[in-house]
Amino acid sequence: MIEIRHSEDRGHADHGWLKSFHSFSFAGYHDPAHMGFGPLRVINEDRIGPGTGFPPHGHRDMEILSYVLEGALAHQDSLGNGSVIRPGEVQRMSAGRGVTHAEYNHQREADTHFLQIWIEPAARGIDPGYEQCVIDPDARHGRLALVASPQGGPGVVRIHQDAWLHAGCFDGEAAARLPLRPGRRAYVHLARGRLQVNGHPLVAGDALKLTGEPAVELGAGEQAEVLVFDLP
Repeated sequence: MIEIRHSEDRGHADHGWLKSFHSFSFAGYHDPAHMGFGPLRVINEDRIGPGTGFPPHGHRDMEILSYVLEGALAHQDSLGNGSVIRPGEVQRMSAGRGVTHAEYNHQREADTHFLQIWIEPAARGIDPGYEQCVIDPDARHGRLALVASPQGGPGVVRIHQDAWLHAGCFDGEAAARLPLRPGRRAYVHLARGRLQVNGHPLVAGDALKLTGEPAVELGAGEQAEVLVFDLP
């Protein structure tokens, strides 16, 4: 079964300094039909204005991934971590028993455009943790690069859930196929550009839910950047 989630059907919030689109119910946006997909609970497409950001706030029992598309995202947390996330990098923060963090755009003129992703962990009350990796650009050019998994590894952040996140950039004739094991499902989020997924044309912000399908098939991209979640 395949279901398309069109970009314009997402929730939207405009706070002035922050403009956000919500693929699933979040904060003031509530839609009982879109509460998540398996353990995937949040995909927020955020644009933070120059010199602004999220002040310190707390989370518990959630795997939080940040994937920057444009600009730079400064991060600080109560674990003592301080970093800047840029395009081509992925950050994972395990909230576990509880953590406080803040994100800011310190650029003077440009927005920071990024995806905030929440995945429910397989177990609650784990130790909080943090990790940031650089994605090999060649590994995702015309292909799907693994960027998050239960095992982690070089260029791959480790998440506490049986979920596997791939990222890829596709243009022209570049194509890829990701097999899905029986009982698995997939969620495809097109971050930008245009792309055909299992024969369905998607534009930036669109998503595809796949259940009971043998594979995710990507092709006919036009400056496309895509995230593919392989989920239980």
